[in-house]
Amino acid sequence: MSETSLDRETVEEYARWFRALADPTRIRIMRFLGGRADPVPVGEIVAHLRLNQSTVSHHLKILHTARFLTRRRSGASIRYAVDPRCVTEFPSAADLLLGAPVRPLREPGAG
Repeated sequence: MSETSLDRETVEEYARWFRALADPTRIRIMRFLGGRADPVPVGEIVAHLRLNQSTVSHHLKILHTARFLTRRRSGASIRYAVDPRCVTEFPSAADLLLGAPVRPLREPGAG
């Protein structure tokens, strides 16, 4: 696939995704949340990473804006989880950029 086969909007979105992951703290957050079945409150993320809440909140905002995380209010807290779409879309983007066979975005036999 040639570079010109990607439209400008797609290229810009891929760049946002890679920039969002270009920080060790954000990678640690993704790794921590990736192992959780249920959304996690910010306080639990802060305790796990042993960082202050404002630092964690800053990184969570970047990851959420890039669509790597979902968030929902639960009482007085906000809970974060890995967005299921990024589990399928991001690896396909990485494969496409690196020339590997592109994985289907849908599960085999779905739809």
